[in-house]
Amino acid sequence: MATSSDVVLQSAMKSASYNVILQISLRIITFLMNAFILRFISRETLGLVNVRLTLLYTTILFLAREAFRKTCLSHSSESKGTKWDQIINMIWLAVPLGASASLVFGFIWLNWLEMPPMELAKDYLTSVVCFASSAILELMAEPLWIVFQCHLFVRLKVVIEGSAVLLRCITAASLVYFVPSLGLLAFCFAQLMQSLTYFLLYYIYFFHFIKANTKKNDKEFPLRAFNDVFPSRKSPNSLWINFKLLSLTWSFFKQSLLKQILTEGERYVMTLFNALTLAQQGVYDVINNLGSLAARFIFLPVEESYYLFFTQTLVRDKPASKQQPESLCLAAETLESVLKFVLLIGLTIVVFGYSYSLLALDIYGGSILSSGEGPTQLRWHCFYILIIAVNGITECFMFATMSQEAVEKYNKKMVVFSVIFLLSSWFLTYFGAVGFIFANCLNMMLRIIHSLIYIQEYFCDTSLRPLQGFLPSKPVLLAYIIACIFTLWSDSMFCCSYGWFWRLCHIATGGLCGLAVILTIYLTEENLVQFVKKQLFSKLHTKVE
Repeated sequence: MATSSDVVLQSAMKSASYNVILQISLRIITFLMNAFILRFISRETLGLVNVRLTLLYTTILFLAREAFRKTCLSHSSESKGTKWDQIINMIWLAVPLGASASLVFGFIWLNWLEMPPMELAKDYLTSVVCFASSAILELMAEPLWIVFQCHLFVRLKVVIEGSAVLLRCITAASLVYFVPSLGLLAFCFAQLMQSLTYFLLYYIYFFHFIKANTKKNDKEFPLRAFNDVFPSRKSPNSLWINFKLLSLTWSFFKQSLLKQILTEGERYVMTLFNALTLAQQGVYDVINNLGSLAARFIFLPVEESYYLFFTQTLVRDKPASKQQPESLCLAAETLESVLKFVLLIGLTIVVFGYSYSLLALDIYGGSILSSGEGPTQLRWHCFYILIIAVNGITECFMFATMSQEAVEKYNKKMVVFSVIFLLSSWFLTYFGAVGFIFANCLNMMLRIIHSLIYIQEYFCDTSLRPLQGFLPSKPVLLAYIIACIFTLWSDSMFCCSYGWFWRLCHIATGGLCGLAVILTIYLTEENLVQFVKKQLFSKLHTKVE
């Protein structure tokens, strides 16, 4: 019979899988919606909606609910010792907190920030009110979100959030296409539709669940009636709120505040300090989302897989000299091969991304992206992708092997790196939107240097030197240089105002150069090829079994 721990582990794994599916699905939906909408709106509208108004919405939600979620979810294993009415009462504090945040940030958004252009200014007040109201509406469903998550309703979140976002995308695309006169209001209606759907689906599901649960007489679920989800006090002598949990929530709130600043730092800089125009913000947001696709779909799964590998192969807190020799050798060989693998993918993105950025943006968003500084931003973002590819694997090894004390020291260094990032974001806006990409590159390069120093010191007492063999061979580098020359020539000759025949010639040139690079890698990088074959065949063998 499975233990409660096994059930929790299985549910956690299912939840993680569903969350991955949800994130990928939402990104694909958003990607397709943006590709459609970009042809019908201006850059200014794009920046106002995707950066300024969305930042208002996410800031209110994050500040109002993040700390409560951490407290209640981390306490869920002990919730039997805590009265659920006190937990529910505490969660409802998120609503007045969100309302207060809406008033404060709404005032800032309306009075401190630069007003949008005249064609957008007439609906700006309504838009701020709509996006702030949608955040409060979602906060009113927060007690149900907490209860269902604590009791491992793993698929419910995916279904409800996915349905709400899908409806928002369909509503926005339909209104923009069929009722273009609405302008900014189309996105307001779509945002309210998402939040209203989110709110209603949770309460409708809860209503039907309570009816079914009453018939089953399931005593494990803490809420017995529909009114139990609202603030109440079951006993006259009991406290309304568990102040110990409230104190923990305050601690999480301070931590979450720092996390929000570091996560959305560049957006706050460009929004609050008018570092970029609305048009620049809109293009930057699209470029950033396009660039993040490679990071999330290619590099993130690799990082997660090999983090697990390194943690299982090497013993944390033990120096390399005291590890099992076979395990250490395997880890070093794997680190070298994986580093070279992601480096080659990153170099491929840089070489071909530079020459095909204009074409990609023209196909995806039309002239709204392909004209102006959009192609320049995407070209530099390709370089940034190369940097985060290397950083992901070096930090992956570092976090898998460093001691707890070293992790805590690194967390303090991360604060320093983040401060440097925020300051560099401010100063590098001299170069326009691309300055934020420069700031991200600087931040990641500092982290790479720190990780490389750690890896070098980790293996210093052994004969293994994984960092000496991860650079590509000379023939491969030469192949990349030649491919870069040919694709740049093709870009200048065929792209992108001569019709689709010449665009296809440009694509064909890139395809031939790509095949030449792959062939060179196959013939000269024997160790890497064998490593990749081994990984693929082992996974195929596992699936067959």
